[in-house]
Amino acid sequence: MFGARGEVGWPGEVNCTSFGIVAEVGGGEKLAASSVEEEMGKEREIKLRIEDLPGLRRRLAKLGARVVRPRLHERNALFDTAEGSLARREQLLRIRTELPVGRSRKDASRTIVTFKRPVVTTRAGKNLERHKVREEIEMEVSDAKALATIFEGLGMNRWFQYEKFRTTFCLPASNAWAAGLLIELDETPIGVFLELEGPASAIDRAAKALGFEKRDYILANYMVLYREDCRRRGKAPRDMLFAPRQNGKRAASFKKRKLFS
Repeated sequence: MFGARGEVGWPGEVNCTSFGIVAEVGGGEKLAASSVEEEMGKEREIKLRIEDLPGLRRRLAKLGARVVRPRLHERNALFDTAEGSLARREQLLRIRTELPVGRSRKDASRTIVTFKRPVVTTRAGKNLERHKVREEIEMEVSDAKALATIFEGLGMNRWFQYEKFRTTFCLPASNAWAAGLLIELDETPIGVFLELEGPASAIDRAAKALGFEKRDYILANYMVLYREDCRRRGKAPRDMLFAPRQNGKRAASFKKRKLFS
C-alpha cells in the first residue's frame, strides 16, 4: 500500500488517536495497526459468528467500546477473468460502495477499489496463522460504474456480489493493548458476524474478552460462508443480497433499535 490515512471521515465519525498510520492509496478510512513496520500493508483479521446480539452489546459496553464509524450499507462486487485467474492465485479485486444509513444523497456515498493477495512469506511449510493475513491495497474512486466498465473492458467479469450493514467500534485509548484494533459488526443476509482486525495479540485478547475461544475463529470470506449456507439449505448460490425490498425495511428497523447504546 502507499500513502497515509486522511483525517476526513463520515459525519459523526470519531477518529481514534491511538491508531497509527495506514498505508493506503488516496487517503482511505481504514484505521490500521500501529504496532510494527512488518504489519504495514497487511490486513490481519478473524470473523466470529454472533448468536447472542444483546449479550455481545453488553460485553462491548463493559469494555468501553465506542462507535468510530457509524452504520453503513455496503454493496460489494468481485471481479475476475473468465478463467478465474485471480481466484486461482487467491487474489481478490473488489469495488465497494458505502452509504451511511439514513442518508439518501448520492454524494454521501463512497466507493473504494480493493486488491488483496496472500502475504509472501519465507517460512517453510504451510501457513499456520490462526488469523487471516492478507496484503491489501485500497484506493477511493469517484465513479464505481466507470471503474466497473474499465474492468469489464480489460476482460474482467463481475462474478459475485454481496451486501451488508457495518458498524465499526474501537476501545478506549486507556486500553493500550487494543491500539490498532477495529471491532466491526456486520449484519448480512446469512446472519450477524463480528470482524476483529488489528495486531494478533489484540485480536486474541478482544475475542476472549467478548466470550470467544480460538476454536470460534472463522477465516473464510463471506463468499465461502454464503456458499456453505446455501449448501446447508439446499439452495443454488447466486449473489449474497438481502431479499427484495428488505434493504429499506432493515434500515428502518435497525434505525429504530440501536445495535449499540
